Amino acid sequence: MPNMNMLQAINQALDIAMAEDDKVLCFGEDVGSFGGVFRATSHLQEKYGHARCFNTPIVEQGIVGFANGLASQGSVPVAEIQFADYIFPAFDQLVNETAKFRYRSGDLFNVGGLTLRAPYGGGIAGGHYHSQSPEAYFAHTPGLKIVIPRNPYEAKGLLLASIRDPDPVLFFEPKRLYRASTGEVPEEDYQLPLGEAAVTREGSDVTLVGWGAQMEVIERAVELAEKDGISCEVIDLRTILPWDEDTIVDSVLKTGRLVVTHEAPRTGGFAGEIAATVQERCFLYLESPVMRVTGLDTPFPQTLEKEYLPDHLKIHEAIRASVNF
Repeated sequence: MPNMNMLQAINQALDIAMAEDDKVLCFGEDVGSFGGVFRATSHLQEKYGHARCFNTPIVEQGIVGFANGLASQGSVPVAEIQFADYIFPAFDQLVNETAKFRYRSGDLFNVGGLTLRAPYGGGIAGGHYHSQSPEAYFAHTPGLKIVIPRNPYEAKGLLLASIRDPDPVLFFEPKRLYRASTGEVPEEDYQLPLGEAAVTREGSDVTLVGWGAQMEVIERAVELAEKDGISCEVIDLRTILPWDEDTIVDSVLKTGRLVVTHEAPRTGGFAGEIAATVQERCFLYLESPVMRVTGLDTPFPQTLEKEYLPDHLKIHEAIRASVNF
């Protein structure tokens, strides 16, 4: 089984999807000419031609509007937004068109074949326009699915599942792991289920939940907690919408404690939704309040990025506070 980084795994998933189905199209800013700014789509134009892998103008609203149109007539568009921060000009297309297309037509029409890829998150010194985590904005919108992988193996399997899913999917890729995260990835075609969280580590004292790049940070915090004699159960949510309530609830019923972490700001972040659901379903089993370890309620800073990000030390502090409450 070959070792590859996340970019290579994503590229391979796109290659497999395009080889299998002529209706799969790949497009976005610089996607065709040199594989995009991160090279995730390298060599796909050479292999499948300009009609199936191509550059678009720098107009995100147009990229998603075009993808909606293609998907509505049976194509399988995999569109790229160069940075997730620039998804906001396409917000109306996504929440008012993509998400509602099937519902408003009474299931006569749909854009379920649409997948939108976007690199998200900090850790690359990108400042406030290249570091944001916008998943919570879209989690408020019925009709979309939101998927975030944590490593190359997950990225390939979840992206293939997203492209083939009957609903439109926003696929946020943790860009600081693009080349930093490596692992064994099967060459063959495989899919991982959407809507199912993964328990990556079993434990008995406290449940930790995260997604994307935060999973690597959680692991470093768990190493510190284990030196304190604290047994941690770790869950990768993987899919933000629909999210896997039962896996998290079952874990919290066992441990009695929950720490949720994400890079996005605290207020309105998806950790709040998880915390509210857990207190509704686990109230009498909780040994301490649900803890959130998140980004700050400020624009994403340039020089103070390390202070802003919810690192392993902040998570370790929350674990100790939860256990010692």
